[in-house]
Amino acid sequence: MALSYSNRLNLGRIRREENILWSFAPHDVSVILGLLGETPDEISTQGGNYLHQKIADVTVTLLSFPSGVKAHIFVSWLHPFKEQKLVIVGDRKMAVFDDVQPENKLVVYPHSIHWKDQVPVATQAAGEPVPVEKAEPLRAECAHFLECIGTRRRPRTDGHEALRVLSVLQRCEQGLSLTRTNTAEASKAHSVARGYFAHESAFIDDGVVIGDGTSIWHVSHIMKGSRVGKDCRIGQNVVVGPHATIGDGVKIQNNVSVYQGVTLEDHVFCGPSMVFTNVYNPRSEIRRMDELRPTLVRRGASLGANCTIVCGVTIGAYAFVGAGTVVLHDVPDFGLIVGNPGRLVGWMCVCGERLTEHTDDSLAPCGGCGRTYGKAGQKVWANV
Repeated sequence: MALSYSNRLNLGRIRREENILWSFAPHDVSVILGLLGETPDEISTQGGNYLHQKIADVTVTLLSFPSGVKAHIFVSWLHPFKEQKLVIVGDRKMAVFDDVQPENKLVVYPHSIHWKDQVPVATQAAGEPVPVEKAEPLRAECAHFLECIGTRRRPRTDGHEALRVLSVLQRCEQGLSLTRTNTAEASKAHSVARGYFAHESAFIDDGVVIGDGTSIWHVSHIMKGSRVGKDCRIGQNVVVGPHATIGDGVKIQNNVSVYQGVTLEDHVFCGPSMVFTNVYNPRSEIRRMDELRPTLVRRGASLGANCTIVCGVTIGAYAFVGAGTVVLHDVPDFGLIVGNPGRLVGWMCVCGERLTEHTDDSLAPCGGCGRTYGKAGQKVWANV
């Protein structure tokens, strides 16, 4: 034997107490060790974590043996169809065991490779099916175990065999962990070099400006022409731009799109799943990108979860938009607005505490931080 390939793929049987390597690969490791009768001297494993940050869903392992044989093991529970196939490449023939096939599970191919004018030339031949006794594998395994107990015979896969398989799997896991560590360290080093952090699943277009200390998390997208300031926190599944502007210290939580025409000044808070718009009367079949209405959110304003900001308005400094509110008009500085449509119901302090109004329309000092405010009609300002 010169080479072996083993694929064990399926969609489903996804585990959370173990990764795909420990769930699927033990069978293939055992078969390959049994065929070769030797232990690999070199092992390398790489994998991908797609459903959970710390559990591999796909792994590819290369085993190198002292005899020179190489074995590849590919396992995945994120595959569109079931495949359980073992390929053995020898110096004279090739064998394929396809456990999914109802008939002709084992086929030998007398393919050959000849050198002609110092060029390898492959010659293919028809496959030759090898009869395989039909049996349910687990039933046959249990029957063999009972027979060994009754006759005191040594089973084909005894404790020593299990230890060999576990030793190989442990070395595979160590290689997988080393790959994850190196990737994380490389990502961290890259983040330090560029001054901001972007998760490996984030998309950063060319031609964007991102300030130092900013973090951009899973599957978020910063589109061309956008500017993101320093020390911002961009959550998961956030889209910025194109050509949007975000100030320093802004926090945007999950599932928010900051479209073209939206400007967020410093220290704005955008709650999860809140919505900006940029066209007032959109139609799918009519292009209206030249009719964008700008939206400005001034310094320190907070936009609650699931609120909607209809384009063309200004949200004043340190204003507070309640969760689920629909904003159709400008919001004054320090204003508290709630409802659908949104209505002004009070005033908020810089620190986020609601202010109390006196009967003479003046505002009491903030009960949280003690700041004082002046008020004239719908205009409020913080006293120095």
